[in-house]
Amino acid sequence: MCLAIPACVEQLTAQNHAIVILSGVRKEISLALVEDIVPGDYVIVHVGFALQKLDPLEAERTLAMFAEISTLDSNLS
Repeated sequence: MCLAIPACVEQLTAQNHAIVILSGVRKEISLALVEDIVPGDYVIVHVGFALQKLDPLEAERTLAMFAEISTLDSNLS
């Protein structure tokens, strides 16, 4: 099973790369598979590549669900 995570583009870097925020962690990813990305956009990230641009509302909903799952999981531990 693969998991692709929504991430917010913080800044564009050289040669088709960007810095994104993933759960509070800054990570450099490749933008080779997507076009017209600007800081503030949300992208779906899998193994270091942005796979597609994501609607901001959908990204926020997905991130909220991940946060809820994490909270439920920590309550069970």
